[in-house]
Amino acid sequence: MNRKLNQAEAGYHMLQMLSAVDGTFSAQEDLVISQYLVDNFPFRVNLDAAIAYLSALDPVDYILHFQKCMDDFYEDSTPSDRAKFLNFAVLLVKADNEISVDENIFLTTLFDTWESETAG
Repeated sequence: MNRKLNQAEAGYHMLQMLSAVDGTFSAQEDLVISQYLVDNFPFRVNLDAAIAYLSALDPVDYILHFQKCMDDFYEDSTPSDRAKFLNFAVLLVKADNEISVDENIFLTTLFDTWESETAG
């Protein structure tokens, strides 16, 4: 996906990848993503294209798409937006009471990239 994603779309993609990277998807993770959608999409949105794209994405390419989404989100967001998203990301990876090595890698990438915004 070469087009720039808006902030809400980029966040949705990142959360979906965070939920998929450990190879399992829990109902608790779905609740976190659903709450993100409620909080960040002020209108009913069709996510079929996003779901189709993510479903077809090879897991080895997740980190590259994740980084693109991080950049797209960053461009359209404020420090407050990023702090709120980081909270959703943490809630998501903790939702199943187990943080996998891969989830930790993605979450660490997110925090390290946005570190200057969250420090202090």
